[in-house]
Amino acid sequence: FHSPMYFFLSHLAFTDVSFASVTVPKMLRDMYYKDKFIPYAGCILQMYFSIVFGCLDSLLLAVMAYDRYVAICHPVRYTTIMREGLCVLLVAGSWFVCCGNSLLHTFLLAQLSFCTDDIIPHFFCDLPLLLKLSCSDTSVNELVMLTAGAVLAIIPLSGIMVSYGRIGASILRVPSITGLRKALSTCGSHLCVVSLFYGTIIALYFFSSLSDSNDNAMISSLMYTAVTPMLNPFIYTL
Repeated sequence: FHSPMYFFLSHLAFTDVSFASVTVPKMLRDMYYKDKFIPYAGCILQMYFSIVFGCLDSLLLAVMAYDRYVAICHPVRYTTIMREGLCVLLVAGSWFVCCGNSLLHTFLLAQLSFCTDDIIPHFFCDLPLLLKLSCSDTSVNELVMLTAGAVLAIIPLSGIMVSYGRIGASILRVPSITGLRKALSTCGSHLCVVSLFYGTIIALYFFSSLSDSNDNAMISSLMYTAVTPMLNPFIYTL
């Protein structure tokens, strides 16, 4: 349990629990009571932590893909490469990047003005929806949101694809049933989690671009903020 895989997995588990805890309790409360409200400070905090843990999920999945690549393609040097110092640095770096990214969005949002009694057509304070409700010019916020979102989604996803591309090439070089079985047992759970996480995010932006209706966007958001974090422990346990 002190191996890098379980070290990263423990941080992913903490991130999943925290991610769901940011949105689900408030959503359940709103489902039970008729008076649905959230104070300005509470909305800002909810947005901040949802960005932090959503970003962390993405970066930790990329870090875990690199760990699987080293385990399969460089098994002899695995303990030398994935030493404790590097593992701590990768996780600490992920936390630093995500907290800094979220703090930047929060600071820019705090500069905007909002009309009174705004209604958020969502079950949590999502940054794009908050920008739509603002009475101020949001062009800078939107530019930062798109740039940071693209960087923090494309780079980790590219890292995951490159890692699995090299894993696939390594297996095909020496094809055997035993090697394929070991690779699937090592990477199967991670691939399922990556597919769930990025699949729901892609679906969210796909449905958002097709129509102005919030229903499809809310379903996709529910998938990656609540359902995916709930399924991850079951996938890894199996």
